[in-house]
Amino acid sequence: MLKSLTMTLMGAAAIGAAFASQAFAETKINALFMAQAAYSEADVRAMTEAFTKANPDISVNLEFVPYEGLHDKTVLAQGSGGGYDVVLFDVIWPAEYASNTVLVDVSSRITDDMKKGVLPGAWTTVQYDGKSYGMPWILDTKYLFYNKEILEKAGIKTPPKTWDELKEQAKIIQDKGLLKTPIAWSWSQAEAAICDYTTLVSAYKGDFIKDGKPVFDQGGALDALKYMVDSYTSGLTNPNSKEFLEEDVRKVFQNGDAAFALNWTYMYNMANDPKDSKVAGKVGVVPAPGVAGKSDVSAVNGSMGLGVTTASKHPDEAWKYIEFMTSQQVQNQYAKLSLPIWASSYADPAVTKGQEELIAAAKLGLAAMYPRPTTPKYQEMSTALQQAIQEALLGQSSPEDALKTAVENSGL
Repeated sequence: MLKSLTMTLMGAAAIGAAFASQAFAETKINALFMAQAAYSEADVRAMTEAFTKANPDISVNLEFVPYEGLHDKTVLAQGSGGGYDVVLFDVIWPAEYASNTVLVDVSSRITDDMKKGVLPGAWTTVQYDGKSYGMPWILDTKYLFYNKEILEKAGIKTPPKTWDELKEQAKIIQDKGLLKTPIAWSWSQAEAAICDYTTLVSAYKGDFIKDGKPVFDQGGALDALKYMVDSYTSGLTNPNSKEFLEEDVRKVFQNGDAAFALNWTYMYNMANDPKDSKVAGKVGVVPAPGVAGKSDVSAVNGSMGLGVTTASKHPDEAWKYIEFMTSQQVQNQYAKLSLPIWASSYADPAVTKGQEELIAAAKLGLAAMYPRPTTPKYQEMSTALQQAIQEALLGQSSPEDALKTAVENSGL
């Protein structure tokens, strides 16, 4: 009888343990991020660790790829069966992702507090055709960074307010023998070049598409490429800019080898870090300049969002993770390499302290963000434009002919 009772109790304990283990079974989700610009890999890992501590029943497997691999990795994983639950996506991809059912429409999950609290411009990052395909996470544009010490040595009292002034100041710096090539850009045959180009298109009040047709071979869009070619051939621009991505620009600038550089938010605090930068304490930042009679500042929408893929087997847990990563508390805590999406964050000393100059530039730059075209054919158009920019810079084609060919090959 005693043996039978013991066996029964042991059986009950085993069943109880099985149920307990099932109840506390860990749900594993896979998340894909980029390994450059904006939040650092260390930041993302620290945020994720805080999430799993608060949600011990969910574990997150993180993967980081360079920005250039983010799109293809996301798309290819969709058909593999073992894809991602959460992906980081660029503002230029929702149209394509929505058309090809890559991301889940999460419109019903967006709360009133989210709608009211997030800066209106940030929502354009994740929306297409009236639906939301994620939460905005990285709110970003390109700024003009300048070396205060070099400008001072050149006798320049204020940074340039127009793109023509930028060339004039670069020429003064060059003529005084302070730097051989004072300007650095991200003009590699990649999306980075399109972001610089779009910044200039916004300054010249150009258009990519009008009435459904590509028109970037005329008006302000043509003026933008002409400016790039002139800056390059004048000898004011570092000739290696045609191969540079944003990280190359950062390294050149923080080594003291550029007086001016166009780059994302993250460069401000990295270039001001005395451990890695020769220009720490000398970094100035202003909105990208305008064009006299056309614009006061210029800016590209370089924001990114976090979305749940349609391949995810754990959409609820994936969304819970996104809510945490995009929450105001987390964003305010990690506001040194990427600025928050929440309007009230800009009144929080935790966000503004030590980067007042950047915040002042952000208030103007973020309000002027110009979008790259919203089209499911964006990748095709971007590839054609990247090639056009390279050909024009290298003198293989005139800006007019290069853009005319790009329009023909844009797929629009």
